[in-house]
This record gives sequence, C-alpha cells and structure tokens, in this order.
Amino acid sequence: MASTSPSETRSESPKTRGDRIRSVTEINKEARFLIEERFGLVWIEGEISNLSRPGSGHWYFSLKDNRAQIRCAMFANRNRFVRATPKNGTTVVVRGRLSLYEARGEFQLIVDHIAPAGEGALKAAFDELVKTLAAEGLFKADTKRPLPAFPRRIAMISSRSGAAPQDVLAVIARRFPAARVTWFWVAVQGDESEGQVLTALDRIDRMRNPPDVVIVTRGGGSLEDLWTFNLESVARRLANLSVPVVSAIGHETDTTICDYIADQRAPTPSAAAELVTPDGQALINHLARVRQMLERRTEHQAQSRQLRLNGASARLVDPGRGIEQRHQRIDELRARLDRSMRASLALKHQRAVQHARLLASDDPRQRIARMSDRLNVSSNRLLSLTTARISNAQGNVAGVARTLQAVSPLATLDRGYAIAATPDDTTWGKPVLTIDAVSAGDPVDVHLHDGTLTTRVVDTTRRLGDGVKPSDGEDIN
Repeated sequence: MASTSPSETRSESPKTRGDRIRSVTEINKEARFLIEERFGLVWIEGEISNLSRPGSGHWYFSLKDNRAQIRCAMFANRNRFVRATPKNGTTVVVRGRLSLYEARGEFQLIVDHIAPAGEGALKAAFDELVKTLAAEGLFKADTKRPLPAFPRRIAMISSRSGAAPQDVLAVIARRFPAARVTWFWVAVQGDESEGQVLTALDRIDRMRNPPDVVIVTRGGGSLEDLWTFNLESVARRLANLSVPVVSAIGHETDTTICDYIADQRAPTPSAAAELVTPDGQALINHLARVRQMLERRTEHQAQSRQLRLNGASARLVDPGRGIEQRHQRIDELRARLDRSMRASLALKHQRAVQHARLLASDDPRQRIARMSDRLNVSSNRLLSLTTARISNAQGNVAGVARTLQAVSPLATLDRGYAIAATPDDTTWGKPVLTIDAVSAGDPVDVHLHDGTLTTRVVDTTRRLGDGVKPSDGEDIN
C-alpha cells in the first residue's frame, strides 16, 4: 500500500476544498425525509421473525422472504386494533411507510395495518375497484350531499346484535330523542350479507315516509369480514340511494369502498350518530339564551315606551280648555261670516239696481221690433232678386239645349246617318274616321238612331275620283 504525504492529505481536506462538514444526525434526518417522501404508503408481504413485545406495548419484528429482510415497528396506538397477535413464522401482509430510525441509522417500516397473507388477493381486488369507481367520479367531493340539520327520521343498516347499533341508538337517544330510528337488520358478513344489504337499501328507497339520513354501521373485523361493504354491487346501490348516507364500518383504521361512496364517513358508530343528530341539550341551552335575550329586549322596549308615554302625558293639555277656545273661535268666525254675507248681499243688490236701469233704457222688445222690420224688407228684396235670376237662368238653359240639340250626333242619326266605331271599353267605341283605321276581319259597331249593328270588315275600298279601284291590288269577286 502506498503511503500518502502530509501535503497530499492537506490538499484533500474539506476545509481546503470548501465542502461543508455534516453531522451524523443531520445525514440520517435528511435520509429519513427522502425515504418517506419517495415511497409513502406501501404494502409488503413476508414472514415474521424476531418478534419483540416490550412493556411499552409497541411491537418490533423483522419481515423477510427467502432473499432479504426489513426491520418493522408497529406502535401501540395501531396494534391495539389487531385481532390476533402475530407469531414468528407467520406469513402476513402489512401496510406502512418506509422510514429511517435516526438514532441507529436503521432502515425500517412503520406498520399501521397487519393481516394474514390470504388477504392479499382481496386487497388487490379492493384497489382495482377503488380505481374503477374513482375514474367514474363516484368519490368526488362535489357529489357528496349535506346531512340534514334536524333529521326527523333516521334509518340504520346494521346487524341485529353487536355493540355498533347499540352505540348508535344510545347516542341518538341522548342527543336528539325526537328523531325516529328505523333499524334494518342485516347480516354484515357471510354469504347472505350482500343480498340482505341490497334489499335493505331498496326498502329504504321505497318507504312511504323516507328517512332524512341513513347510517350504515358494523363493528371491526378483518378485510374478509368487511368484504360485503367492498362489493361493487353494494357500492353502486349505495351511490344511487336517494338520501344522504353516513358510513361507520369497522374501526377507525379500517377503510371500505362504502366509506368512499358515503356522503360522510365516521370513525366509529357513536361518531356517526353524533354526525347525523344535533346536540339536543345544546339546542335547549341556546333556546334558553334566546328566550332570556327576548325577555330583556321586551322589558327594555316596555320601559322605553312607558317613558315616552309619561312624557306625552305630561305634555297633554286639559281638553276642556281646548274646547272652550274652539267655541270662542267659532263665534268669531260666525260673526265675520255674517258681516261678509251682509256686505256681499248689499253689493249684489246695488249691481242689480244698476242693471235694471240699463235694461230700462235699452228695452230689448223695441230692438226686436226694429230688427223685425228690417228682416221683412230684406226678405222681400231677396225674393224679387231670386225670381229674376231663376227666370234668366231658365232662358239660358233653353238656348243651350237648342244649341246642343242642333249639334248632337243623335240628331244626325235621326236624319238617316250612321256612326262606325271599333269597339272598346267605352259605350260608343272609337270612331272610324278613315279606312286605314281598320283591316279586313276587324269588328266594327255601326250606331243608328235606334240601336247598334255589330259587323266585321270584309274589305276596304278607297274612293279615287269617279272610278272605284279595289285596295291592295285584290280583285272583287
């Protein structure tokens, strides 16, 4: 082995390189933090060995397989829920978190659940169903329904015997005895359990007076004992129930699918009863405080109004005095009204006298007589003028009539003439003034003095001096 010179040793010193020197405690603490953050909760199967149970109540053991082992610790607050104490050589499945015991720098598993190895298949089925239902959104917080504040009817699904239902009934009777509890007896484990639980849920939905909330509860047990409440059929039926559900199945450390589905989970049956019921004594105390407050307010208002009444009474004047003053005021107003009426009547009488004098000086009967004479004169003049104008108008009308008769086409027709016209929308039609206005085959109306002839043009001939020549160069047959 080659020796190292002092100069080389000094060059490798952490102080010369600027590295920070850490303590063992610091390293172990950082390692524990990294391990716990990296792994979280894990499930491990193995054989128990080196089991130790000191007086503190904690359990220490190793979990091994054919190639390796890991130190485990299960503290008293967790192992008290284990039904049977494990033994060396027993194969188990444990759940816990990986950590590091800093004092000795030992890698270990802090166990919070332990069960026989046969439950491994059930645990795998449990995890698979959890993933399926979670993907469908059945565990979402926004689907959870609030519990009623003052339930009148409570339904409980539980076994006929056992401490769990009795704890629920005792708490409800103590906290809120006004609530009515309907108890559905079911088998909470075994072959008949699934069907009985589903039947109870169906009966709740068909109740004429449905409950306000449902409690599903049973005592603790192994994963296999609690398996009814991990079944998909029970979970889906519970999710479709029409009323809110509180799940209180097993011990606080036990978790079932129904706990995820329920609107609220309670760690114990007693806690479930407390969740669904108000504290009756607290309500009574609150009502007593409200009553005292109302009594104080009522008393205060009564005193305040009494003070206002006393003040108003002090300011109140004797009504007899007020009536006397009003009588006096009425007498004064009556005297003023009398004087005013007398003055008004005197003024109106004076005006009436003046109007009578004016009427006397201008008697309307005389004016009517004068106007009547004038009317008679005007009527005679109007009659003379009207008669003259009518006579002149009659003469003018006769002259115009003679003129019209002379130029009237009807008079011409009476002398043997006729008018040829092409028919249109008018009575006489359009007069034919030249042969160019019609063609062979056109209809022509011939108006005589006593009627009209309807004809059709066969041919046209233009007058040329003394001779007659067919038009358009056609021969006349």
